[in-house]
Amino acid sequence: MKENGNIKLRLIVLQWLEFAVWGSYLTSMGGYLAKVGLGANIGWFYSVQGIVSIFMPALMGIIADRWVRAERLLSFCHAMAAAFMIYVGYIGLTLGDNVTFADIFPYYAASVAFFMPTIALTYSVSYSALSKCQLDTIKVFPSIRLFGTVGFIVAMWIVDLMGMQHTSAQFLACAVWGVAMALYSLTMPKCPVNKGGDKQKSLVEAFGLNAFKLFKDWRMATFFVFCMLLGVSLQITNGYANPFISSFGNIEEYSGAFFVDHANLLISLSQVSETLCILMIPFFLGRFGIKPVMLIAMLAWVGRFGFFAIGTPTFPGVTFLILSMIVYGVAFDFFNVSGSLYVNREVDPSMRSSAQGLFMMMTNGLGATIGTLSAQEIVNYYGCTSSDVAPLVQLEGWQTCWTIFAAYGLVVAILFALIFKPKK
Repeated sequence: MKENGNIKLRLIVLQWLEFAVWGSYLTSMGGYLAKVGLGANIGWFYSVQGIVSIFMPALMGIIADRWVRAERLLSFCHAMAAAFMIYVGYIGLTLGDNVTFADIFPYYAASVAFFMPTIALTYSVSYSALSKCQLDTIKVFPSIRLFGTVGFIVAMWIVDLMGMQHTSAQFLACAVWGVAMALYSLTMPKCPVNKGGDKQKSLVEAFGLNAFKLFKDWRMATFFVFCMLLGVSLQITNGYANPFISSFGNIEEYSGAFFVDHANLLISLSQVSETLCILMIPFFLGRFGIKPVMLIAMLAWVGRFGFFAIGTPTFPGVTFLILSMIVYGVAFDFFNVSGSLYVNREVDPSMRSSAQGLFMMMTNGLGATIGTLSAQEIVNYYGCTSSDVAPLVQLEGWQTCWTIFAAYGLVVAILFALIFKPKK
């Protein structure tokens, strides 16, 4: 029992650090880019997370399955991500408002390329450690994972309260957490590596690409396709919630409002909601199964966007923004965490890291890339981040965009309810 308690505590710290890295910039970067005149490129900065997720998590998962222990690979990836992020922060602070897309995007992209695989690797390290202690991952992991959300919130608040929300200093804060994570990962229990028998296997099996064989199963193929379609929604509010709320400051009626100046604090309510919703996952998965849980997540995304469409940062309109933050916990956790647990349960142990990488590729890869680039086109079309558009016209544009995103989520939910047929 003592050993079990110890591993839980160690994994709590692991989750905290992992998501503190991400929380330092994910929700505030859009506001910074809009402030320095790069608002039209917000979609590219967020879509690169999806682009690299198409291949990097799967590649690193394959390496972790076949050649390098997952905890060591996790440490290496964080060290590289932190190094590139330090440079992004330095360049941003040096050039100030004169920074250009070409000055920081390549180095930011390199950092993200190393960071994105760490989410799946962190899950793999956690599942491996829990299995060694003979603990039920579905029952135990959600309560551990919620501390990752706590770390995300703490990082958000630090960035906001220290005045880094609209500066490139947020990237340096990210790097500090990243270095800590790189060092701490090396203290994790050793993860198994399947090295034997490669000479008797095909190249596909030798490189761990057999995870893609999951697409031969109609049920799993349908699941992954809908993961991609739902993944379209993942990064939209991360990229555009901060500039949307901050844009109210250009309207006299809302100028100086608390949440206009501290948009990150308002957005952090989304992560607070996550901490509560994670605890509900074991009950909902055990009682209802994966289909109802995923369907609830999809409908929550409709509410997430719909409440943004009618919300304002002052009372009574702020009530709708708060409701949007509350339903986000359901939208994100019931999809991401439940989906990861479902994949871990359904696939053979020998390809679990590869399968987690495939899950990340479909959601944070293809889905998020399509979603953020499409959202960028829509937001730019309505002039939402353009300084040449009148503030009230901008607001009308934002409302139209959020309504379009909500309608998309509703269509996906209806199709999922009709098509996906899980095991009974």
